[in-house]
Amino acid sequence: MKTRSILMASFCVLGVSIAAAETPGKTAADQGSSQLASMSQGEVRKVDKSAKKITLKHGELKNLGMPAMTMVFRVKNDAMLDKVKVGDKVRFVAEDLKDGLTVTAIEAAN
Repeated sequence: MKTRSILMASFCVLGVSIAAAETPGKTAADQGSSQLASMSQGEVRKVDKSAKKITLKHGELKNLGMPAMTMVFRVKNDAMLDKVKVGDKVRFVAEDLKDGLTVTAIEAAN
């Protein structure tokens, strides 16, 4: 009886995992556009290439529940720092990763 309960629970978890992985109608382009929609506005205050960090004065970060402020972020890819300079207005995505708050995407704001 106990084995059957564990087995049934495992199938339920597996079914939920498969359903979550399959999002009908979602393409890579859709996921990219949803990331663009979740971008926050900011201004570059400092670029520290040796530490792989960027200081941004930003508006509210809705995905992190964070109010507007100026703070230092790690960058997911240090090549991102070559795209920006102090004073640039940017759009970016920050995520709370295992290493801390990290900018995972950044682009010039037009």
